[in-house]
Amino acid sequence: MKTHMFSDTKLTKDEDCESVDNTKYRGMIGSLLYLMASRPDIMFSICLCARFQEDPKTSHLEAFKRIFRYVKGTTHLELWYPKRTDIETIVYADSDHAGDYVYRKSTSGICMFVGCCLTSWFSKKQTALAIFTTEAKYVSAEKVCQQALWMKQAPIDYDILLDDVPIMCDNKGAIDLSKNPMQHSRTKHIKIRHHFLRDNVQKGHISIENFSSVDNIADILTEPLKRELFNYLRLGLGMMEHIP
Repeated sequence: MKTHMFSDTKLTKDEDCESVDNTKYRGMIGSLLYLMASRPDIMFSICLCARFQEDPKTSHLEAFKRIFRYVKGTTHLELWYPKRTDIETIVYADSDHAGDYVYRKSTSGICMFVGCCLTSWFSKKQTALAIFTTEAKYVSAEKVCQQALWMKQAPIDYDILLDDVPIMCDNKGAIDLSKNPMQHSRTKHIKIRHHFLRDNVQKGHISIENFSSVDNIADILTEPLKRELFNYLRLGLGMMEHIP
């Protein structure tokens, strides 16, 4: 089974390519947007193609057609939500440093699980330009922190108290930065609001743990992947074949 985007896909503005009807292109985007509510495996690709809807080229259209072919060939897949799952919450954070070939910005990917059930996810280009990988990972982890704190607050109305929510991150530098109160020369330029993560780590509201890059499920929301890794992480999201 093929993935919906080649691992070496590099979408740019392609000024030399022929333009396509942007109304038709936007219509194609709109037709798939609703699927992201149940198909997290295509979220990154749709968001990537949507960045070029102002002036789409033939290369962008071909990439989008590939998504349609992938969806057509995987209609048997759906998110699996088993009964009697526990309420242990875990969040995965990742980013693709400078993965945007137009503005060289990074893409953040986040997915949250309650037990083995995927409850929320998103893929978004970062607003600021990250100078180095640790910064891009740290910004993604800060976004996760906001989600984790909300998840801790929501069950209180049902008299359920969660322990600190672990954030799984595959970058040791970002983890060290979240625990180290010292502002050294390479990190003091990071916006103050991103140190919200470090503040909550110190208060014990959340914890951030090192995790293998290969097993970081959020990686599927940040960049095109090879088929084997893509299928492996898709399974990690909880997407399985529908059994009537």
